[in-house]
Amino acid sequence: MAQSLNAEQLAAFNRDGYVVVRGFYNSEEMKLIRAKADLDQHYRDMAHGGEDLEGNATQLSLWDYPKDDIYGMISRGRRLVQSMTDILGEEVYHWHSKMAMKDPGKGAWEWHQDYGYWYNQCLFPHLCSCYIAVDPATKENGCLQVLKGSHEMGRIDHGSAGTQVGCEPQRLEECVNRFELVYVELDPGDAVFFHCNMFHRSDANQSDKPRWGLICCYNTKSNRPVRPGHPDYNKLDIVEDEKLIEVGRKEVEQLKALA
Repeated sequence: MAQSLNAEQLAAFNRDGYVVVRGFYNSEEMKLIRAKADLDQHYRDMAHGGEDLEGNATQLSLWDYPKDDIYGMISRGRRLVQSMTDILGEEVYHWHSKMAMKDPGKGAWEWHQDYGYWYNQCLFPHLCSCYIAVDPATKENGCLQVLKGSHEMGRIDHGSAGTQVGCEPQRLEECVNRFELVYVELDPGDAVFFHCNMFHRSDANQSDKPRWGLICCYNTKSNRPVRPGHPDYNKLDIVEDEKLIEVGRKEVEQLKALA
């Protein structure tokens, strides 16, 4: 079973603004997560989205509070919470989680920084996200793209990009010319941790295969919101990593019985 991030991985995160951890979740864990994604209509019914600059639809399902289901076992699981604690340097709490549902034909997410969405609530960029690949993520199906080291620029102004929030174009152009563009291709169970000021985007899914990913986002206890919009600090009930499989098996069986 994968452990929390090691010293080399933490150094890479601080230098580059992101770090990829291969096999952060194992094949049995990912089979359960994929089964839940296929069987649980509730999260599909919660899905919403906007449009990219080409007018193509995007779709995701978002929730603020972790439950006692498989997804909750991930966002409350010790390996992920400890990794976030090590990255951010203090106690963290669950900011939100979301399932990015990039089915064939779904649109792009334009260049942005997560702190471009969140700075109205939080005074400091002490937030981090972890994208967990549920399906293979490739260039063809619109994998995550990052500008390596761009978190060092700090937050730039954001405005509209389609019906999304996107980076101010002139500063973005300068950033794209300065920093290395990396396509973050992943296998199921791989995870990428990225700073809230990391410039990132993803292309539309031009393949005939889905590209779903679970994104768990965390804030620090000391950075609690100063304005409404996201949950205030709520101490995490951390669970041991073995609970993911234990809970997952039961939940999948229950969902199959209801199908």
